[in-house]
Amino acid sequence: MKRINEYKKLFSVEEETDLKQLKKTYRNLVKEWHPDKFQSGDEKALEAEDMSRQVIDAYHFLVSMAPETIAANLDEYTKTTNESGISDFQHKGQLLEISFTDGSTYEYFGVSKKIYVKLINSDKQVRFAKRNIYNSFPYRKSKKDLQPA
Repeated sequence: MKRINEYKKLFSVEEETDLKQLKKTYRNLVKEWHPDKFQSGDEKALEAEDMSRQVIDAYHFLVSMAPETIAANLDEYTKTTNESGISDFQHKGQLLEISFTDGSTYEYFGVSKKIYVKLINSDKQVRFAKRNIYNSFPYRKSKKDLQPA
């Protein structure tokens, strides 16, 4: 959640925004922080390099979580969560990353350690995840599809 809030703050985004507004803000930030705008000896050059990387990362991250992106990929997500098993998962902080047997991987944000422990201890992890994780937390597809196991 910290990462989401940090990126939303960088883009001056409220709760939800449309892709058109994100793209416009992205272009303006890239123009403002493009490293070629500064001379190599300038102390702002290094800051611009870091900021441009952060802006690009934030843009791709926010686009992957935008309502339009989620709606466009809802059929694929539903098929994955209903038909594929869980091949692996890991939890760090408030982020739960689940890899499915079809090769896709999704990140779920704001998942507490308590929920993660319940997932681990559940005798039917897929059923627990369907009921308590898949549609309860903000998510995004995090990696390109891997080869199915």
